[in-house]
Parts: sequence; structure tokens; C-alpha cells
Amino acid sequence: MLYTLFPLEVVMGVGVSIFFLTLGAILKFAIEPDVFGQSVHMDIIGIIFMIVGGVGVVLSIVLAPRRGQTSDHRLMHRENNPPEI
Repeated sequence: MLYTLFPLEVVMGVGVSIFFLTLGAILKFAIEPDVFGQSVHMDIIGIIFMIVGGVGVVLSIVLAPRRGQTSDHRLMHRENNPPEI
């Protein structure tokens, strides 16, 4: 049901995927791993964000050709009867 309301192309596009990749790289490489103490490992969270971003980019590229194949043509039915006098 959720997939029909929000298709994957709408929920996570290439832009959001690149954002997650960038955020993950910042958390992995630019921040000290123990900045919030020993209980939170920012490098592991960064790796998770990079994986999510990478999967999102791949899925966006794989599913992109399917968007062009959909048709939005609507069939109109019009009766052409003359008005009665």
C-alpha cells in the first residue's frame, strides 16, 4: 500500500541519494569516531548512510527507464448524437 502511494522514484531520487552519500562521507572521514563518546560510533553511522545513498543511486538509475515507458494518455468517449428538436 505504501509503495502505491509513494513510488520509489518519488521517495528517494538521485538528489536525496547524493545527500546521504555526502552526509555519510562527512560522518566517516571528517568527524572523529568518538566525538559523542564510546556509545555512538559516527564512522559506522557514516558507512550506513553511504550504503543507503549508494543503493538509492543504483535504484534510481535502474528504475529511470521505466518512468519513460508509462503512458498518460486517456481515452475520451464522446457520443456524437445530434440534439433532439
